[in-house]
Amino acid sequence: MRNAVKGLFMFTLPFAALACSTSRAALADLPAPKEDLPAPKDATTATAVFAGGCFWCTEAAFEQLSGVSDVTSGYAGGTKETATYEQTSEGNTKHAESIRVTYDPTKISYGTLLRVFFTIHDPTTKDRQGPDWGHQYRSAIFYETPDQKRVAEAYIKQLDEAKAFDAPIVTTIEPLPAFYPAEAYHQDYVVHHPDNPYVQQNSIPKIEKVRTKFKDLVKPEQPAK
Repeated sequence: MRNAVKGLFMFTLPFAALACSTSRAALADLPAPKEDLPAPKDATTATAVFAGGCFWCTEAAFEQLSGVSDVTSGYAGGTKETATYEQTSEGNTKHAESIRVTYDPTKISYGTLLRVFFTIHDPTTKDRQGPDWGHQYRSAIFYETPDQKRVAEAYIKQLDEAKAFDAPIVTTIEPLPAFYPAEAYHQDYVVHHPDNPYVQQNSIPKIEKVRTKFKDLVKPEQPAK
C-alpha cells in the first residue's frame, strides 16, 4: 500500500466488533525489544520485509506509522519466475505474501517495527493467519543484514521467554535475496476496497489495533478533501 495515509483511513468501525486475534497479544502490550539497531546520526531511509498473512492487512497497518514513508505489497522467499499472485496463491512456490516497509530509522526503529509486526498478527500459527491457509501465509521476517537477523532472533527469544503468547512463536527468520512487488491491483487494496467483506473482517481490525496500541506512533489523520 503506497502513500496510503493521505487521508486514507477515514473510515471507522466500532472497535468492539473488530476483535480478530486469539493470541495473548490481543489483550496485553508486548514489551519493547531489549536489542535494537542503533539510530543513524543523519536522516536516511531503510527497509524491512515482513510476512504476516495476507499482505493487504499488514500493508494497511504499517502505513499508519510515523516515520514510515512507503509500504509495498509483494512476494519474498522465492524466485522471480514464480513471483505472481496466481502462482503464489497455489502454495507451491517458496514465496510468502510480504510487505516491504520503507522508513526513516531516525524516527522509528527496526525494533519498533518488529513490535508492531508481532502485535498485529498471530506468530504462533504455522502457515496460517485467520481464514488464510498455506505456506504463502506463513509468519516470516526476511532479513537484509546480519544485524536485522540478530535483532529479530533476540526479540523472538525475549517474547518466548516472557511467554508473551499462549504458544511458542513459529515465525521464520529468512534471508532476503530479493523482494518482488505484487501486481498493481494489490497495492493500496484497503484504500480502494474499504467495503470488501474480507477487508472489513480482517484488515480493519489490524488498523484499529495499531491505532489503539501505538497511539504515539500513528501519523495524524489528514482532513478529507
